[in-house]
Amino acid sequence: MQITPLHTSIEKLIELKRGVVVLENPNGFPLNESNLYLVAPNGDILWKAEKPAGNAIFTKVRLNEDSSISTFTNSGQFCEIDIENGKIISSSNFS
Repeated sequence: MQITPLHTSIEKLIELKRGVVVLENPNGFPLNESNLYLVAPNGDILWKAEKPAGNAIFTKVRLNEDSSISTFTNSGQFCEIDIENGKIISSSNFS
Protein backbone atom coordinates (compact mmCIF):
# COMPACT_ATOMS: atom_id res chain seq x y z
CA MET A 1 0.00 0.00 0.00
CA GLN A 2 1.35 3.42 -0.96
CA ILE A 3 1.07 5.95 1.89
CA THR A 4 1.45 9.67 1.41
CA PRO A 5 2.48 11.52 4.58
CA LEU A 6 0.22 14.35 5.78
CA HIS A 7 2.90 16.96 6.53
CA THR A 8 6.50 15.74 6.71
CA SER A 9 8.09 12.39 5.81
CA ILE A 10 7.40 8.89 7.06
CA GLU A 11 9.67 7.92 9.94
CA LYS A 12 8.27 4.43 10.63
CA LEU A 13 5.52 2.10 9.42
CA ILE A 14 3.96 -0.78 11.38
CA GLU A 15 1.76 -3.08 9.28
CA LEU A 16 -1.32 -4.55 10.98
CA LYS A 17 -4.40 -6.45 9.81
CA ARG A 18 -6.52 -3.26 10.08
CA GLY A 19 -4.03 -1.09 8.23
CA VAL A 20 -0.68 0.64 8.72
CA VAL A 21 0.40 2.69 11.72
CA VAL A 22 2.33 5.71 10.47
CA LEU A 23 4.80 7.78 12.47
CA GLU A 24 5.69 10.95 10.61
CA ASN A 25 8.95 12.79 11.15
CA PRO A 26 8.45 15.14 14.12
CA ASN A 27 10.68 17.87 12.63
CA GLY A 28 8.39 20.52 11.20
CA PHE A 29 5.19 18.64 12.02
CA PRO A 30 2.34 20.98 13.19
CA LEU A 31 2.09 20.93 16.99
CA ASN A 32 -1.71 21.04 16.92
CA GLU A 33 -1.94 17.65 15.17
CA SER A 34 -0.84 14.08 15.93
CA ASN A 35 2.03 12.69 13.87
CA LEU A 36 0.99 9.10 14.72
CA TYR A 37 -2.02 7.65 12.94
CA LEU A 38 -3.57 4.48 11.47
CA VAL A 39 -4.27 4.28 7.72
CA ALA A 40 -6.80 1.72 6.45
CA PRO A 41 -6.07 -0.38 3.34
CA ASN A 42 -8.37 1.96 1.33
CA GLY A 43 -6.27 4.99 2.39
CA ASP A 44 -8.68 6.42 4.97
CA ILE A 45 -7.24 7.57 8.29
CA LEU A 46 -8.98 5.47 10.96
CA TRP A 47 -7.56 7.41 13.92
CA LYS A 48 -4.94 9.91 14.96
CA ALA A 49 -3.26 9.04 18.25
CA GLU A 50 -4.33 10.96 21.33
CA LYS A 51 -1.52 13.22 22.53
CA PRO A 52 -0.57 13.42 26.22
CA ALA A 53 -0.16 17.21 25.93
CA GLY A 54 -1.14 19.79 23.33
CA ASN A 55 2.41 20.48 22.24
CA ALA A 56 3.61 16.85 22.32
CA ILE A 57 5.01 15.23 19.19
CA PHE A 58 5.68 11.49 19.00
CA THR A 59 9.33 10.65 18.36
CA LYS A 60 9.44 6.83 18.67
CA VAL A 61 6.91 4.02 18.33
CA ARG A 62 6.90 0.24 18.62
CA LEU A 63 4.32 -2.54 18.59
CA ASN A 64 4.01 -4.51 21.82
CA GLU A 65 3.20 -8.22 22.15
CA ASP A 66 -0.25 -7.35 23.55
CA SER A 67 -0.98 -5.37 20.34
CA SER A 68 -0.76 -1.98 22.01
CA ILE A 69 1.69 0.65 20.82
CA SER A 70 4.43 2.16 23.00
CA THR A 71 5.47 5.70 22.17
CA PHE A 72 7.86 8.38 23.33
CA THR A 73 7.37 12.12 22.86
CA ASN A 74 9.62 15.13 22.43
CA SER A 75 8.83 16.17 26.01
CA GLY A 76 10.03 12.93 27.63
CA GLN A 77 6.67 11.24 28.00
CA PHE A 78 6.05 7.54 27.51
CA CYS A 79 2.56 6.50 26.38
CA GLU A 80 0.86 3.23 25.68
CA ILE A 81 -1.70 3.65 22.88
CA ASP A 82 -4.73 1.42 22.17
CA ILE A 83 -4.36 0.05 18.62
CA GLU A 84 -8.15 -0.05 18.13
CA ASN A 85 -8.88 3.64 18.67
CA GLY A 86 -5.62 5.57 19.16
CA LYS A 87 -6.48 6.53 22.75
CA ILE A 88 -3.93 6.66 25.56
CA ILE A 89 -4.08 3.59 27.83
CA SER A 90 -1.35 4.82 30.16
CA SER A 91 1.18 7.63 30.31
CA SER A 92 4.17 8.57 32.42
CA ASN A 93 6.98 11.14 32.38
CA PHE A 94 10.69 10.51 32.30
CA SER A 95 12.77 13.14 34.03
